[in-house]
Amino acid sequence: MYPILFHLGPLTIYSFGLMVATAFLTANWLLNIELKRKAFPQHEQLGSSITLLALIGGIFGAKLFHLLENPSFFFADPIGSLFSGEGLTFFGGLITSVVMVIIYLKKKHIPFLGVADAAGPSLMIAYGIGRIGCQLAGDGDYGIPTDHSFGMSYPEGMVSTLSARNPELLGYFQQLFPGRPIPEDIIVHPTPVYETLTAFVFFGILWVLRKKDFAMGQLFGVYLILAGIERFFVEFLRMNPLYIGLSQAQWISVALAITGTILFLSRKKS
Repeated sequence: MYPILFHLGPLTIYSFGLMVATAFLTANWLLNIELKRKAFPQHEQLGSSITLLALIGGIFGAKLFHLLENPSFFFADPIGSLFSGEGLTFFGGLITSVVMVIIYLKKKHIPFLGVADAAGPSLMIAYGIGRIGCQLAGDGDYGIPTDHSFGMSYPEGMVSTLSARNPELLGYFQQLFPGRPIPEDIIVHPTPVYETLTAFVFFGILWVLRKKDFAMGQLFGVYLILAGIERFFVEFLRMNPLYIGLSQAQWISVALAITGTILFLSRKKS
């Protein structure tokens, strides 16, 4: 793993931070393309403002939801957990960003759903690029232990898979493979890879559908459905606490998919 890519004098270039920056720049570029195609006035300024709000709200919301999902991290090190680069929950960032963008667009008298349709493909590919950062950093977004040939380990990751340094992962290994000798380095599902590949496929679907004769809001509905499906199923391979049988992310995924379905079915061409 490569949590740190290289140094430029006193400046340290982290792989996760670089991928997050790449994700936002790519999303901004694609969003501007779509806003221009849809003839939004001052599309470049609008796209940049939305991207900036998404960046601010995304990081804040992602950190907040992660700490809500894993309060033990906060209580163990309150200051460190708030300012570390670890633990960014995508859905938390998405929800916070959407709220901030809605408020901004309402003040500008710009229809949110029209902009959301333009942003759907951008959000999907940004998510996939962001997961490349998770893969390079080994930040703990990997999955449960596995003995499949496509499994891998993250011994030098931000959250190491070395059994001596990760008691939670060790507990999962003992639960899944009772009686087996405990390996020094535990092989896990590389779920960031799964998510990146899925997100790229879903981006391709959204990019093709964007020129279909949909009513305003329907493409964003498709995005919500696909985002919900992707995260719902990958969560079965991840190590997150369960609430009434599902993880927090899975419950949010269900809500997103239902919202997307209602949005798609309820919107009609005028």
